[in-house]
Amino acid sequence: MSFFLVFLAIVLIGATALIGTDLGAGMLRRKRARAPLARDGFNDGFDEPVASLPPVLLPDDATPADVDHVRFALGLRGYRMDQVDQVLDDLRDQLAARNAEIESLREQLHACAGQLTAAEQPAAGDRT
Repeated sequence: MSFFLVFLAIVLIGATALIGTDLGAGMLRRKRARAPLARDGFNDGFDEPVASLPPVLLPDDATPADVDHVRFALGLRGYRMDQVDQVLDDLRDQLAARNAEIESLREQLHACAGQLTAAEQPAAGDRT
């Protein structure tokens, strides 16, 4: 009986070692074609992880409303949600302030352009 338990322990240890190595993993699943080591860098035997969720991206012309709609996936070792929310709130506020400043500068530019064109029109009328 003890011989059988020793034999079973050896078989289990061998099976665990085989499954944990790249040789055992290759037997259990089909490996993808890899580039040579010179171009691939360090080959540790692990396949690249496959992303199961789409990336979280903001549009190129992000607005404060876009930042409000960003949602991150939850994970076991993810970011603290309160910190992410705080950063997104700060980003939204910064974008809103920047958009307000740009709009006020555009209004000032249009007002100055209107004053210049009004000043140039009588000067052009004096020449005739």
